[in-house]
Amino acid sequence: MFGFGKRKPSTAIDRLRAGRWQCATCDAEHGWPFDLAARAPDPWPREPVYEPNSALRLEGDFLSEDFCVIEGRYFFVRAVLEIPVQGLEQPFGFGCWSTLSRTNFQKYVEGFDAGEYSDGEQWTGWLCNQLLNDVGDKPIGVWVQLRSGRQRPLLWVAEDAEPLAGRQDHGISPNEMLDLLRHYGHGPLD
Repeated sequence: MFGFGKRKPSTAIDRLRAGRWQCATCDAEHGWPFDLAARAPDPWPREPVYEPNSALRLEGDFLSEDFCVIEGRYFFVRAVLEIPVQGLEQPFGFGCWSTLSRTNFQKYVEGFDAGEYSDGEQWTGWLCNQLLNDVGDKPIGVWVQLRSGRQRPLLWVAEDAEPLAGRQDHGISPNEMLDLLRHYGHGPLD
């Protein structure tokens, strides 16, 4: 029998380059680039329900799409950790959370609405979400690179010896990217 329809891409890179795929879990159509996001920092103590940014308080617990405070002592911002995928122009973006000191958190909040930061300004933080097995019991230090125009900060792994730093520098294979998408429930139908 002859197949006159579209052929299924044969390799992982072909599947990602094809641009669109039927999700094996949610049955939606996804496309590349496809990013994943954590709804809250891993230490968040309950179900993530967002409050408006305008309700931000520095005491107790607070969670919005952009800011998080736990016990009035720990301060987090949503950021993006980018990982190149070998053979593709667009990187994979993991929307995750990083800690900031109280001082830097307040500076970030003050400039948030205007989106006016010094391009390239960097602060230190700790990555607060696990991406597969790249974050374990040991915290991973990151550079939090501010960006203007209300773009979320970029995260860069600070310690070169961390496996995640190697992934940021050298990328992951298309097969690893498909495995990651499958792990989080958004891989293509096989």
